[in-house]
Amino acid sequence: MDLLPSRYKIHKTKLRWILTTMTMTMMIRRGESMRLDMESGTSKCISDDIKINYMTVGTYSIVNPNEGHHLPPSHKLFVTVSSPKGKSHHHAENVESGKFVFTADETGDYMTCFVAPGYRPTAKFAVDFEWKSGVEAKDWTTIAKRGQITMLEVEVRKLLDVTETIHDEMFQLREREREMQELNRSTNSRMAAMSLLSFVVTMSVAGLQLWHLKSFLERKKLL
Repeated sequence: MDLLPSRYKIHKTKLRWILTTMTMTMMIRRGESMRLDMESGTSKCISDDIKINYMTVGTYSIVNPNEGHHLPPSHKLFVTVSSPKGKSHHHAENVESGKFVFTADETGDYMTCFVAPGYRPTAKFAVDFEWKSGVEAKDWTTIAKRGQITMLEVEVRKLLDVTETIHDEMFQLREREREMQELNRSTNSRMAAMSLLSFVVTMSVAGLQLWHLKSFLERKKLL
């Protein structure tokens, strides 16, 4: 006989669901923070696969080797962010830091390029770059303040967004799997046709060789 109250069961189930979803959140976390080593006259590009209607936020800044002092004139950047079709979403020239925010209008690889202009003598410096997309790109603190909701409600909304993201990615994986299966079937059909053609050509050549050999022996009156 189960003596546990029904309310306890409900809370236990909710807690298990929240813990499971939080684990999934950590597994699909999209935020990426990195440090790039730059040199005058060089460029580096980073791409990220972003789904349509996903928000993406990027922040970058040149690391100051001497805190409390201004950066030298050699420490400047040209920054561009473009869509898979080449549409510009961000452009900055001769900057030390910056930020870009936009919503993806198509699915694909978005490219962020950093260019260090030429300078003499050559200078080397580092750039801190953080790029977030999807759930991680949302400013949940601002959302909580505007909506006058508790942090628990914010976490629930975040988990719901994560669940929706997982759901969308599962459908995309299924679609890719279907495309791969179609490609495999098409490849198998072509390989079968090529094998049959090779067999026919081989048998035809063998038949011609036998006919030629028989004709040669008949001319020499050996048959």
